[in-house]
Amino acid sequence: MAIDFTQPVFVISVAAELADMHPQTLRQYDRMGLVTPSRASGRARRYSQLDVQKLRQIQELSQEGVSLEGIKRIIQLENQVQALQTRVTELSEELERERRARQERDMIFTAGSAGDVVRMARGTRRSPRKVSQALMLYRPAKPEAAAGREAAPGRDAAPGRDAASARRDATSSSTTKRRGTQR
Repeated sequence: MAIDFTQPVFVISVAAELADMHPQTLRQYDRMGLVTPSRASGRARRYSQLDVQKLRQIQELSQEGVSLEGIKRIIQLENQVQALQTRVTELSEELERERRARQERDMIFTAGSAGDVVRMARGTRRSPRKVSQALMLYRPAKPEAAAGREAAPGRDAAPGRDAASARRDATSSSTTKRRGTQR
């Protein structure tokens, strides 16, 4: 269970004892507005732990020679600073929410490399596709190798014959076959 320092639980005599002051001094501070305790039924003052801390702070300032009006002004300024700091925090959070909302509104959609939809901020570009750095060798076929394939030994030509005579024989035999079918 968390302790609530703002919960008014102490009666004036206990608060005076905790702050090491006389109860009449606490009543005077209440009239001046330095420390304003909560009121229970029957108008009895109830002080919180936070009120006791303020009373100790007032006592320290008083012992250092600061007048009660000066202490009152210091407390007002501290409260004002705290309120302003709270407001700055609220405005900073609101500004951050607005920035995020604007960034969401300014998003555009584009197609990703895999065909999926990608969200991007307006004015930005996708990173270029990665280009392969692989090296591919191109070796064109040599003309004599192509002719040698036609008359490769053991296929069409007899051993010891050259490619030209094998071609002539192949051409003449196909011509003879065609003529033979025409007759």
